[in-house]
Amino acid sequence: MEPPTTPRSITPQQKQRIEDALRTAPAQMTLVLARQLGVPEVEIVRALPADRAVELDIDRWEELFRAFQDRGDLHVIVSNGAVTCEVVGRFGGFSTWGEFFNVQTPSLDLHIRSAQLAAVFAVEKPSHVSGFNTQSIQFFDREGAAALKVFFNFGGEASPEQVAEFERLRHEFSK
Repeated sequence: MEPPTTPRSITPQQKQRIEDALRTAPAQMTLVLARQLGVPEVEIVRALPADRAVELDIDRWEELFRAFQDRGDLHVIVSNGAVTCEVVGRFGGFSTWGEFFNVQTPSLDLHIRSAQLAAVFAVEKPSHVSGFNTQSIQFFDREGAAALKVFFNFGGEASPEQVAEFERLRHEFSK
C-alpha cells in the first residue's frame, strides 16, 4: 500500500508568499499564516527552512506516539476550525479500538483516527509567545490541516535533555 500524502495544492506564487512571510516573521503561528494566505497549514511547515522542519516517515506514526511515553509531560495542541485545545499530559495507555488508536492516561485522553494522518514533521521554530525555539512533532491530516502537535518545550527554553530527545527522534524517524 502506498503511504498517504497530503496534496500539494499551492501555486509557485503562493509558495513565494509563504517563504517571504516566514522570512519576515519566523515566529508567526503557522496556523494563522496558513489562514492569511489561504493555504493548508502543512504547506507552511513544508516551506520552513530545512534546518527548521524535517519530514518524518508517517508510516511510523505509532512508533512516534509510543516514543513520547517516556518523555514525561508534553504540551499537546489539537485544533480544528472552531476550537484549539491545549493540554499538558503524559503519553501511555495505548490501545486500538476500531479505527481509533487511543492514548489514555490520567492526564491525556486522545482517540486518533490514524488512517487520516498523512504527514508528520519535526519542527523547530521560535515561539510566537516567548521567542524561545520550540521543538515539536506535528501531525497533519489528508487535507493538510494540523491534526496534533506535540511540543517538547512550549513558551520556555528547552532543556538539554529535551533538545537531545527531539534531535534523536528527528534523525531516527526522518524520511
